[in-house]
Amino acid sequence: MKSIIRKFALGAMAAAAGMALMAPSAQAADEKFKIFLSMSYIGNDWQAEAANMLKAMALHKDYADKVDLQVQVAGPNAQKQIQQINSMVQAGADAIVVYPISPTALNNAVKNACAKGVVVIAYDSIISEPCAYNVHIDQKQWGIKSAEWLVEKLGGKGKVVMVNGVPGTTVDTLRIEGAKEVFSKHPEIEIVAEANGMWSQAVARTELSKILGTRSWDEIDGLWMQAGCYTANSMQSEAGIPDDKLKPCAGEASNGGRIQMLPVDTEVEGANGTYRPMGAPRWSSGSQNFTGALAFKLAVDKLEGKDIPQLTDVPQNIVTNENVKLCQEGSWAEMKAGCNVFQPAIIPNPGWFASIYSDLTPEVGLNAALVAQPEE
Repeated sequence: MKSIIRKFALGAMAAAAGMALMAPSAQAADEKFKIFLSMSYIGNDWQAEAANMLKAMALHKDYADKVDLQVQVAGPNAQKQIQQINSMVQAGADAIVVYPISPTALNNAVKNACAKGVVVIAYDSIISEPCAYNVHIDQKQWGIKSAEWLVEKLGGKGKVVMVNGVPGTTVDTLRIEGAKEVFSKHPEIEIVAEANGMWSQAVARTELSKILGTRSWDEIDGLWMQAGCYTANSMQSEAGIPDDKLKPCAGEASNGGRIQMLPVDTEVEGANGTYRPMGAPRWSSGSQNFTGALAFKLAVDKLEGKDIPQLTDVPQNIVTNENVKLCQEGSWAEMKAGCNVFQPAIIPNPGWFASIYSDLTPEVGLNAALVAQPEE
């Protein structure tokens, strides 16, 4: 990953300079803000896209001459992330943008960073230390709204399978809390199985296969999956269940899942197998992929002396069968006009997350999410 980051960073600097890239002088480097990205879990498409969009923001013409961005990955290990944050501070960080593996485990390291004048801003998942800034959607509301939709689809009763996210993160904890609050209000809703899907289509398939080892699809009425609705629909199709009998699924914003939501007669390019329109009953929303890029922008604003909110609560982008809209080319103008799912010919990976558009981050679009390149 480091070689890929270096490739894009060097390419953007060379283009900006209009000449062969030379190593910057110590003085030139000192004039730039030193910003670190600390990533924790990276085992899914969402994390890769969010990191790509942040890197693309750093390469945008408004920021390329201002910022030296460095990226480190801790993995799902709080102690390693603490060590990385401490090292970033010692290395002279002006700001640290972080996807925290825990809301509390990093607090002492973050407090120490703040005391040394470092701006610390978390995206998607939360840091509870008061000096940190946070950028995210209301994850508990995600859980509440998704569960309310599913309960309504089931008429208030039925057997539900829950496939959760990455344990320990505030995203997973708050979503489960919100969903179970809703389910508990409906005594005829029964949670018959629960597993950790790690926000991965592949893991979701493994866990759902285990669940189906002890019960059949006939014994499941609905699915609540932080990531995996695409996989669940595919598995049902593979089992011979017709499109008009698919179980309602509330979950993530994967492109494959949204393609499946489209009416069966929708013409799409590159569709094949289960990556095709099915009219699948779906509630689709996700943590917005642009939140890391937005956190980066806010960090620069703060370093330049501007006031930024302690909490930036990003609105959810909820897509259902009633408002799913196919993007033909994936241009910024199309997304601004309301398209929210991309042609399979454009996005061949069905697990790719489609929530990339925001008026808050016009500097980054489809190419940012795909290959870490900003808009012109």
